[in-house]
Amino acid sequence: MRSSSRALVAGFAVAGLVVATPVMASAAGKGPHPDPEVRSDQVLAPFNLALPGSDVYVAEGFMGLVGTLQGDGSLSPIAVGQPGASGVDLSQDGSILAFTTTLSDDETGVNLEAGLNLWGPGDEKIYADTMAYEEEHNPDAVNHYGIDNPSECVAEAFEAAGFPYDYMGQVDSHAYSVAAWGDGWVVADAGANALWSIDAEGDVSTLAVLPPQPLLITADMAAALGFPSCVAGVTYAFEPVPTDVEVAADGSVYVTTLPGGPESAVLGARGALWKLTPATGALQKVADGFLGATNLALGWKGEIYVAEYFAGKISVVKKNGKKSDYLPLQNVIAVETASDGTLWAGTTITLDPSQPPAPGTIVKVNNGHPGKHIGLN
Repeated sequence: MRSSSRALVAGFAVAGLVVATPVMASAAGKGPHPDPEVRSDQVLAPFNLALPGSDVYVAEGFMGLVGTLQGDGSLSPIAVGQPGASGVDLSQDGSILAFTTTLSDDETGVNLEAGLNLWGPGDEKIYADTMAYEEEHNPDAVNHYGIDNPSECVAEAFEAAGFPYDYMGQVDSHAYSVAAWGDGWVVADAGANALWSIDAEGDVSTLAVLPPQPLLITADMAAALGFPSCVAGVTYAFEPVPTDVEVAADGSVYVTTLPGGPESAVLGARGALWKLTPATGALQKVADGFLGATNLALGWKGEIYVAEYFAGKISVVKKNGKKSDYLPLQNVIAVETASDGTLWAGTTITLDPSQPPAPGTIVKVNNGHPGKHIGLN
């Protein structure tokens, strides 16, 4: 359901997001958990973190800035006036700061501009325009979303609800996350449903198009969404909506997806974790069952951590693909591994007015593990 997916994803970059009620932190599982140490409560929406050394880089979407975390919990700005700043990383040699931005219309939620900013030494600045590339190529135009051969009753029900039910991939770009990849970059574009490869000069090409995410709508789901009974039993192919991207030491690319449409539990936990092998183009689903998979971090023993925003927790996926709860953390939006193996996370301010107000935070989760990143095999 395109309109819902865009409102959700765009909402992570601008204020005014209407969200489903997150599960309270205490509901994320039983047993001992790491004890996170709050390093800042002076942020609103730290969508992504980068921790290449002793510094903590933060893409702060609601403030529209990219900065580094200070000892007093404040952010020292590097780039200000950056609309929808959401992804951040540094080049492997640390000389280039990369961050994604998306300018959206406040009233309609339509994305107007999107791209990757590359800031190097000597005030060198390059802008890779992902919106322009999307407008020219629209790679997910090969994907069919919605319902195959809907009945008249089903078509009328979706029309009445204002949801598209039969369409191909449309032009849209929301450059959400970025990771260094060789001498260039890989960007997860939540609007284009694709991964971009961007070289050091800012030239954009398509690395991968994520597949549609089909869901069989049950009678309970249809009723919860206010649809008539004829919608029960229909399969709807949702947009994949990639959120975060990370690159393992072996060159494998990992990406989380946040399927379009209502992200509350009414349609189940539909987020997924994928592995892309760039040399072959093979795309493998590593794990699924995430409720709002907004971010991921590669662990030091082959494990992968996933931030589940709407479940209020961080989950961990082991090398065998088994998923389990790792840490209850309400409003968690970002998770990242530091160069020393320490796991960090970011949470947003409370956006649901029915929940108690809470500040955005940046937290240090554990003391890390020695070693190097290894991918899942």
